[in-house]
Amino acid sequence: MLAVIAALAVGIAKGGLSMVGMISVPLMALTMSPVTAAGILLPVYIISDIGGLIAFRRSFDRRVLVTLLPGAIAGIGLGWATAHLVSDDAVMLIVGLIGAVFALNALIRPRLGAMRGPRWRAGTIWGGIAGYTSFVSHSGAPPYQIYVQPMGLASGVYAGTTTVFFAIVNAVKLIPYAALGQLNPDNLQVAAILCLPAIFGVWLGLQLLRIIPQQLFYKLITWGLLLVSLKLIWDGAAVFGA
Repeated sequence: MLAVIAALAVGIAKGGLSMVGMISVPLMALTMSPVTAAGILLPVYIISDIGGLIAFRRSFDRRVLVTLLPGAIAGIGLGWATAHLVSDDAVMLIVGLIGAVFALNALIRPRLGAMRGPRWRAGTIWGGIAGYTSFVSHSGAPPYQIYVQPMGLASGVYAGTTTVFFAIVNAVKLIPYAALGQLNPDNLQVAAILCLPAIFGVWLGLQLLRIIPQQLFYKLITWGLLLVSLKLIWDGAAVFGA
């Protein structure tokens, strides 16, 4: 049941409500290893990406993608190279702290979040962090959001840019995941079943995106970021308690 809910969340994220997908690995990690959960969910993400790419094929910002992707690919490579050195708890804690600081700043001091456009240095840094954390636990949304949300993109363009970015990131991750043995037959069998609720989730996310006003949309993803970040901090703090 948790796996079905996680797959549904992945689909909703690909339908435009990107932060929803961050609960997928934490949900499944309640009953299995986070590494196993990530391996099962990667094919589900990729199948859902196809639906998202079809839906948002004309609604994305190329400039944002160009500044993010080089760093993201480097971050995935770093994650692959250090896969056996960094614990899942440590990564969850770092991602949670980054996301929580950004969300709290946006909620408490919203006027300080001045609009800004794509920038190479910032895009490379946040793209690298997003690629690394996405590789480890499919939790690249907070660093991505830190870079992109202040640009004030229209909700449809924001959702489309997010979908295209993570579709490329997930495709690149197939190579190291396969090399690390996470795409084994058992995981792929479970993933094939979970693709069904994920595809339904893409449709559901598109419907929700159409009825949610843009200002409310940004408030929802900011609150979503904060809640998920606090959950990641709680889980990641286990690295000190163990």
